[in-house]
Amino acid sequence: MTANEAEPTRRTIWVTGAGSGVGRAVAESAAAAGARVVLSGRRAAALAETAGLLRRAGGDALELVCDTTRPEELAAAYSTLRRQWGPPTDVVLSAGLNAPRRYWRDQTMTEFRAIVDTNLTAAAAVVDLVLPDLRAGGGGVVVFVSSVSGWQFSPDAGVAYSASKTAVGSLSAHLNAQENRNGVRACAICPGDIDSDFLSLRPVVPGTGDREQMLSAADVARTVQFALDCPPHVTVNELVVTPTKKQA
Repeated sequence: MTANEAEPTRRTIWVTGAGSGVGRAVAESAAAAGARVVLSGRRAAALAETAGLLRRAGGDALELVCDTTRPEELAAAYSTLRRQWGPPTDVVLSAGLNAPRRYWRDQTMTEFRAIVDTNLTAAAAVVDLVLPDLRAGGGGVVVFVSSVSGWQFSPDAGVAYSASKTAVGSLSAHLNAQENRNGVRACAICPGDIDSDFLSLRPVVPGTGDREQMLSAADVARTVQFALDCPPHVTVNELVVTPTKKQA
């Protein structure tokens, strides 16, 4: 389907980091709600798997393999999106990175820069790219999938990760302060522990018992969907979602 054939009232939601975890769950939720979903990420096979899930469920998916930290790849992907489907109506920024070596005592600046580039700079780059189209379209929702460690200090989340996720909250706040007048609404979703592949990047990988007490990726996707589904006169600035603490 070309941009000229697109249904004018149907949402087109661009999900970064859509190959697994929260990004995949958000893509499934958005498609189930009737949106066309643009999937981007570094891994072609993982994106194809997500796209297959959406299509088998009757949804529409467009795969854009790209590394959002690389400006030339990001620009090329966005050009493909606009050419095939037109500009997105909404964006969910779910791409994230951390590392097992995350303390001052063992981190490297190479890893530090990679984490900040993925979690913060690339998120800003995507917003900068889509913002003119969102303004021209009368607005839209930008969801930043942040972290509870960006909402309150978490000493074991990592120096680079915590710093970058804290700064993501500032990106969201600035977007609302400057672009609400143009109909653009931003929300920083700050989830606590999530049972996903991301746990493999911890210094000590949690066991089954710990994982059972965590949020699922689908739990976070439902929160994202809530922010996406709010009416245009409602801006959800920030949402913190954590697992319910159970008594031992």
